Amino acid sequence: MMVEVTTSVWTTGQRQSRVQRRGRYVPESMRHPGKMLPSIASKVIETYTRPGELVVDPMCGIGTTLVEAVHLGRLAAGVEYEEGWARLAVANLAHAQRQGASGVGRVVAGDARNIAALLPDLLGRAALVLTSPPYGAATHGHIRSSRDSGQPGVRKWNHHYSSNRANLAHQSLPTLLEGFGRILSGSARLLRTGGVVAITVRPYRVKGELIDLPGHVQEIASQAGLVFADRLVCLLCGLGDGKLINRSSFFQLHEARKGWARGLPIHASAHEDLLIFRHQTRQPSGLADSGVCEQE
Repeated sequence: MMVEVTTSVWTTGQRQSRVQRRGRYVPESMRHPGKMLPSIASKVIETYTRPGELVVDPMCGIGTTLVEAVHLGRLAAGVEYEEGWARLAVANLAHAQRQGASGVGRVVAGDARNIAALLPDLLGRAALVLTSPPYGAATHGHIRSSRDSGQPGVRKWNHHYSSNRANLAHQSLPTLLEGFGRILSGSARLLRTGGVVAITVRPYRVKGELIDLPGHVQEIASQAGLVFADRLVCLLCGLGDGKLINRSSFFQLHEARKGWARGLPIHASAHEDLLIFRHQTRQPSGLADSGVCEQE
């Protein structure tokens, strides 16, 4: 390892997500409903890689992992199922280069369940695979409540991953996990000796029931041949003046209030789990330092 992790809690929520992205990403990026927090991506990349090394995101969305990697002087490659999001990832990489990012990136539009076939030139080269699974067909997205608009009801927008029913985000939990397991198996083939797979994930609720997605991901990662190494906490809330600065969404707070009204002590999530894995078999050492990625 390049840098030993000395803390189990990372203060990645000191600034709001939109503030972290302002000017660093093209404005259209805000349309994506499930973006990784840039401060989480950059902290993971700084911790587990050196400049010049390769970072891969098999479900890259609008390219947060890739953008933070190239700003830190790393090489980056991503796969994205939806062509629209893939185009935005390319636009964000171009924007990063205009801002002086020294790394270079590459985006492939395709199904990451076949990632080894999509990126055959990168087998055995990645120092880090960093990604996050979808949490369903839709997320909280952006909302305007009646308090804000003066109109009855709640209006939502930018809350759908995709209208393509083949997208993993539309699948039942067992099918989603099976597909994500295939992605992890293929991603493991991209790792070099000593490489790391890092997955950001959090529990979520379906009709009030808490789904332990981190636990499910840890199990399928093991089935994919990855060895669990660490579990860290990446804060989504801020810390200041001896108290937590709440960054929970409207719907998180709404669900929590409804739960308390029913006598259920439901709390809004204030962190992402960061699960760290290593591959249990060694990659061919001759591939560790060859090749580069170029933006496509």
